[in-house]
Amino acid sequence: MSNACPLNFTKVDSNVSRFSALFVAILVITYLYTQNIYILLFLFVDFVLKLFLNPGISPIMMLAELLKTTFNIKEKYADGGAKKLAGFFGLFFVSSLILTHFFDVWLLSLGIALVFLACSLLDVFFDYCIGCKIYFIIKKIYPNFMNDL
Repeated sequence: MSNACPLNFTKVDSNVSRFSALFVAILVITYLYTQNIYILLFLFVDFVLKLFLNPGISPIMMLAELLKTTFNIKEKYADGGAKKLAGFFGLFFVSSLILTHFFDVWLLSLGIALVFLACSLLDVFFDYCIGCKIYFIIKKIYPNFMNDL
């Protein structure tokens, strides 16, 4: 089973998701600098919009689409299920950051943010999606994983 085949038969533009990952990374870095909880709450809402409602109404996705169009970047498709699982990981990271912020556990928050940043920036700069790699491993073990999402 190749990583290039659409395992759930949904395709998304990888370049748009890379722009989105860049904005997420910038916002997480901004949070680390300012410790402004509203940044994390915005990211939480954005991930919920992308994952559970409609990706088209997500502010970050709208901005990513605008930049892709503005710079006339050619579409590059990736498996939608893999990117969706990566989005769930992002939602988990943001939720964890919110919890550690409220419980005032700065070192744990910093560790979570660094792992989140590493994953995001790997996707941005090297087109290497950790969540997507995990998705393909799980799909080999459980072929029906995320078929209903």
